[in-house]
Amino acid sequence: MENRSSKEHDAENARITHQMLKSRTGEFDLESILFLKLRGVGLYELGCIGECLNLERLDLSNNHITHLGPLSSLKLMVALNVACNRISSVEPLASCENLQSLNVSGNLLCSVDNLQCLRGLHRLESIRLRDPVHNLSNPLCNNGAYRHSVLDTIPSVQVVDGERVTGCGSDLYHLCKDIDNSLKRFVSNGAIDVLKSVKPWVEEGYWELKPAHSTIIEETYKQFNDVLQECKELSKRADDTIAQAERAFNIRHEPNSYVF
Repeated sequence: MENRSSKEHDAENARITHQMLKSRTGEFDLESILFLKLRGVGLYELGCIGECLNLERLDLSNNHITHLGPLSSLKLMVALNVACNRISSVEPLASCENLQSLNVSGNLLCSVDNLQCLRGLHRLESIRLRDPVHNLSNPLCNNGAYRHSVLDTIPSVQVVDGERVTGCGSDLYHLCKDIDNSLKRFVSNGAIDVLKSVKPWVEEGYWELKPAHSTIIEETYKQFNDVLQECKELSKRADDTIAQAERAFNIRHEPNSYVF
C-alpha cells in the first residue's frame, strides 16, 4: 500500500495541474499568480503553467523537464530558472519578450546556436549556462570561448555565468580576456622557451632565515651568566652552612661530649 501511494504521489507531481498550482500558491485564479517556485518536485511536464499569464518569476530547477513549450505564452515573465533539467532547446522562450534573467545551467544545450532564438529578447541581460558552485554546466561550455560567442549571439546580454562582461564593472573581465589572448599567442609563437632563461627577482638564498646579531641579545646573555654564577656561589655557601649546622647538632647528642 505504501509503494502504491508513493507512486500515486509521484504521478501527481510529474505534471503541473490546476490543483497543484492552487494548493501551492493559495490562488484560485491562475492569472493572479505572480511568483511561483516548483523546485525539485519531480516535474516531467509543464502542463497548464501557460495559463499563468501574469507570472513574472518562475523557478523550475532540479526537475526532469525536457520541453519548455507551455512557457511561450508567459509574455510578462522577467526571471526564469530551469537549472538542472534535461532541456536541449530554449526555442519557446523566444516569445517571452520581457525576460531579463535566464538560468539554464545543468542542461543539454550542445551549441551556442541553440541560443540564436533568444537574439530578439532585447531585455535579456543575464544568462547562466554554467554554475561551478553546484557543478552544473552544458555541453556547449566545453568550448573555452563560449562566452564570447554568447555575446555575439545575444547582444543585449551583460552578465554571463554571474560575471559582468559588458557595461559598468566589466573591466576585470576584459582584462582577463586580454591576458588570456596574450598567453595563447605567446605559447603559439614558441616563445614559451624564453621562460627558462628568466632570472629570479632576488638573489639565491634571499628568503632563507639567517641568525641576527644584536648587542642587546649579547648583553642579555652576559647578564644571565653573571646571575647564574652568583646563584652557584650562594648555593655553595648554603651547602657549607648546612653542613656546619649538621656537625654541631651531632656533637650535642654524643654522650661524651663536653658541649653544653
